[in-house]
Amino acid sequence: MDHDHHTAAWQRISAAAHTGGITLAVACQACADDVEADFAGATLVVAGELRLLATATDERARSVEDAQLVTGEGPCTDAYTRRAPVDAVDLSHTADRWPAYAPMASEQGARSVLALPLTIGALAIGAMDLYRIEPIPFSPAQKAQASAYARILALLALEEHPHLLTSHSRPTQRGPQGYPPTVHMAAGVLAAKDGLTPEDALARLRAHAFSHNQPLMHTAEQVINTHQLD
Repeated sequence: MDHDHHTAAWQRISAAAHTGGITLAVACQACADDVEADFAGATLVVAGELRLLATATDERARSVEDAQLVTGEGPCTDAYTRRAPVDAVDLSHTADRWPAYAPMASEQGARSVLALPLTIGALAIGAMDLYRIEPIPFSPAQKAQASAYARILALLALEEHPHLLTSHSRPTQRGPQGYPPTVHMAAGVLAAKDGLTPEDALARLRAHAFSHNQPLMHTAEQVINTHQLD
């Protein structure tokens, strides 16, 4: 049965690729269409700490994925740390599970979510998130099909980001699983300017992005360009 799901996933991805080639973006969109998700995204984690948004089907997906960076919690983080699927039928009822992330995701229209780890053997490299705008659970068949896509996305991720295979891995921890390089650069600017520790500078960046309801990358780029948060 797993073989059937895997074959079906490859066939849909190949059909969706047309002449543009098979990429992470094509595979993620094909998966979303196949399992009737409204939008989706995939985030990669380098060496257990540096996070990279690999693909997003639209701006809603990009915003919801960024919300996990800002809050340091969410289905992507849980799926990656546990190396197991994570789902929630209705994000509006997950305040105890993801108190900061859930309302931010809901603001972008996400109600139901299914997150799957991206793994190659024993190597975990990230997670894929599938979202619905209605609180409708993914069926067992859809979850099985999504798992097949996750295996393919993991392979494509390594093809597009080969450094994931050679990065020195560190023990996985709960909470934020790293930030893009731009965020670390901005934290460094704040730390030097205001005499903060790197951890406090990152916390200030996240708090500012959260309170102003803006992507963490936008806040980081603002700091790099202006050397200030406001």
